[in-house]
Amino acid sequence: MIQRALCLALLLAALAAGQTRRVVAIAHRGEHLHHPENTMPAFKEAIRLGADFIEVDVQTTADGELVLSHDGSVNRCTDGQGKVAEMTFDQVEALDAGIKTGPEFAGTKIPTFDQVLDLARGKIGVYVDVKNASAQDVVAHIDGHGMTDHVVIYCGFRLAKQIEELNPRLKVMPESNTVENAKVLIGQLHPRVVAFGARDFTPEIIAVVKQADAEIYVDRMGTTDAPEGWQAAIDAGADGIQSDRPGPLVEYLRQKGYK
Repeated sequence: MIQRALCLALLLAALAAGQTRRVVAIAHRGEHLHHPENTMPAFKEAIRLGADFIEVDVQTTADGELVLSHDGSVNRCTDGQGKVAEMTFDQVEALDAGIKTGPEFAGTKIPTFDQVLDLARGKIGVYVDVKNASAQDVVAHIDGHGMTDHVVIYCGFRLAKQIEELNPRLKVMPESNTVENAKVLIGQLHPRVVAFGARDFTPEIIAVVKQADAEIYVDRMGTTDAPEGWQAAIDAGADGIQSDRPGPLVEYLRQKGYK
C-alpha cells in the first residue's frame, strides 16, 4: 500500500512537472503579411489561424468616429492622402485600404472599431492599441459590444488611469520601459498585464512585473519572430507573444503544449 501510494505521488509529480503554462498568440495588425493590415480580411485570417488576440490600432476621425489605422495618416496603406484626425468618417470610408497589398484586396475598407469588436465577439480577444482616442470613447465602444472581459488596452499612463476609473474591469496594459517606471505603474494602476518591447524585456523589469503577479505580453518582431525567439521569450516569463507571423506561432505553441 505504501509503495503504491509512493508510486502515485511520483507519477503526479512527474505530470505536474511536465505541464506547461498557457501562452497566448497575438496577431500584430491581424495577419498582415498576406492581407492588408488593420482590415477585416487580416482579422478574419488571424481568427482562422487560431490566434488568441488581434492587435488593432485605434484612431479618431475629425467627426468623432473610431477607425483603425496604425499611422496617423492614411498615406502608406491606402490610395488616399491625409491625416485621419483631419478627415471625416465619410472621407476615410471612401478610401481603398487593400489595393496596395494586391489587386485581390481592391475595395477593402478601413474598418471601424465597432465592426472589429462585432467580428471578434465570441471568436477572439482584442489587443487595443490606442493611438488617438479618448478614454470615454474607448470604454463606451468596448462595453457597448459586450467585450469588456475580452480585451487588453495598450496605452499611456494617463489614459490608462482614466479608463480604470471609468471601468475597473477593463484590463489596461501599460508599457514597462524601466524598473522604476514599472514600479510606479504597478503601484498606481495595479495592472493585470504589462506590455514589453524588445528593449525593456530584461530580467530586472520582468522580475518586478512577476512579483506583482501581472502577466507579460511581449513583442517578437523581425529576427526574433521565429521559434528561437518565441521560446526565449517564454523561458524568460512571457505569457503572450505579439507576432507578425501568427500562423507559425500558433502552430509552435500547439506543438509545445502552450496552447
